[in-house]
Amino acid sequence: MAGESKNLAALLRKKGDLEVVEVEKPSPGENEVLLAIDSVGICGSDVHYWTHGEIGDFIVKAPMILGHESSGVVAALGKGVSTLKVGDRVAIEPGVPCRQCDYCKGGRYNLCLDMVFCATPPVHGSLANYYCHAADFCYKLPDHVSFEEGALLEPLSVGVHACRRAGVTLGSKVLVCGAGPIGLVNLLTAKAMGAAKVIITDIDQGRLDVAKQIGADFTVLADSKDGREMAKKIESTLGCMPDISIECSGAPSSIQTGIYATRSGGVLVLVGLGPSDVTLPIVNAAVREVDIRGIFRYANCYPTALAMIASGKVDVKPLVTHRFTLAKSLDAFETARTGAGGAIKVMIKVANK
Repeated sequence: MAGESKNLAALLRKKGDLEVVEVEKPSPGENEVLLAIDSVGICGSDVHYWTHGEIGDFIVKAPMILGHESSGVVAALGKGVSTLKVGDRVAIEPGVPCRQCDYCKGGRYNLCLDMVFCATPPVHGSLANYYCHAADFCYKLPDHVSFEEGALLEPLSVGVHACRRAGVTLGSKVLVCGAGPIGLVNLLTAKAMGAAKVIITDIDQGRLDVAKQIGADFTVLADSKDGREMAKKIESTLGCMPDISIECSGAPSSIQTGIYATRSGGVLVLVGLGPSDVTLPIVNAAVREVDIRGIFRYANCYPTALAMIASGKVDVKPLVTHRFTLAKSLDAFETARTGAGGAIKVMIKVANK
């Protein structure tokens, strides 16, 4: 890759218009590195920008390169970089905060109002041969950790942040709602953090089968939109009400299930993003002192996620079900959109010709 002359990128011109084109090769600025990208996972947000052209207030108004779950090799150093060298294999934490505001100084930089996040309009992403990023948000990969695992540090960090916000610890009984990629990394993280039992729900039996294979103790098919009914099924299957529920689908009925299912005094963490306004059984949560907490991306989670993978405590490799070259990015996005062939995490191997 270091000798690659062209810089091809998956460029979203507007809603529904994605193509691989040659773009200008970037140069690293001060405290930045130029990266030869190797692997990029497709996130649901990437697919949503492609199919809808927007996510909330973030609207694609100009052509934007997609991709933010990435890893690669340092190809050049910008002025002032001393922590990395050319040839280092790194994972990329895609959000770079201002480092100066109260949120940043308090350690909650994910809430920084001046956050610059890959593939969030108007900021370009990293699904290209070459991409520049802040050196201090690149993490060196041990030799035994693959580029794909490095790319998966991004969704795994969401799981780390969610489980930390939830207070998962030794002996916790945890419900995960939704067995998509984010639900599955929350399952893996909860188990690694000491959860005694993890039960997971989904509308797709195939995904529940995968969840069982990677460590779920129990699975429940979400075949009803009645939150109370689903909560009873969960309690019956688990043998008790979970201490913690982590909702990863964003579906209103699933959020309602999470509230009804969580034991009194427990915690519900909202990870999945669905409709802006949702009807909730809030009195039920209030009188039973069920804490409802949100999360936004992650902060200070990449080192932990990397340690979990490097130590073997977490195995994310089974999550990658499909691989495509950069030239086949449109096929990759279509596979991720439809879930064809049981797709869970679709990976684009940028380094492949």
